[in-house]
Amino acid sequence: MEGRYEVDSASSSSSRFHFSEHNKWLEAQDSLKKNLVTEDNYTWKLGETEEEESNGGELLKYIGGVDISFLKDDPSAACGTLVVLDFATLDVVYEDSLIVSIDVPYVPGFLAFREAPIFLELLKKMQDCCHPFYPQLLMIDGNGILHPRGFGSACHLGVLANLPTIGIGKNLHHVDGLTNSRVKELVEAEENFNVDAIPLIGDSGNTLGAAIHSSKGSFKPIFVSVGHRVSLASAVEIVKRTCKYRVPEPIRQADIRSRDYLRRHH
Repeated sequence: MEGRYEVDSASSSSSRFHFSEHNKWLEAQDSLKKNLVTEDNYTWKLGETEEEESNGGELLKYIGGVDISFLKDDPSAACGTLVVLDFATLDVVYEDSLIVSIDVPYVPGFLAFREAPIFLELLKKMQDCCHPFYPQLLMIDGNGILHPRGFGSACHLGVLANLPTIGIGKNLHHVDGLTNSRVKELVEAEENFNVDAIPLIGDSGNTLGAAIHSSKGSFKPIFVSVGHRVSLASAVEIVKRTCKYRVPEPIRQADIRSRDYLRRHH
């Protein structure tokens, strides 16, 4: 169903980013970060064994993915898409999109202020009608704690939606001494040749995420990090089980369908 959602400008009508707005965003991040949970905090199980599946109880069944596509000739015109996939089959069981007009500037490190309101609107629409496929977990095309301020868009959206979330980065944020060259050395190191997930440990000694070669044909790793209410070990396991190609299916399908919807409806 097509919709129109206007995002209020975080600056002036000319989309200039003012110092005062920067401080507001910093304060908002700090406030939301107090509610961040970086360990497993959910009621479902992954259903990894026959015993888990036969014991009953809630299994992880519905995984959401979100993404936004922009018109090349009009960067303020975009389409936000939410998809929900069946965890066992990776079939899309739900999708919804919104054509949006974005007047919030892109500022590195503050992506959530530009995109999260759109995803929250799509989630709210689904929640309001008590949809049976409401996601138990959400994947975001962006970073979680692998972020300059330890609070990327996956954390931001997870806290606001109170959903377990996982951040999937296709590019590396330079955080805590983790640079492209350093991570490339880690990925290509002989001792990591057969390792599925390579921990990304910063200069502080904190593990901020993991680099994963998610499919056999993929030469570039993706960067998985904790968003909210999911441990890194669980995040890595879930990502590995949802990858047909380099990018996990919930995000890949959200990207494909948002671009297609934008072409058809704008």
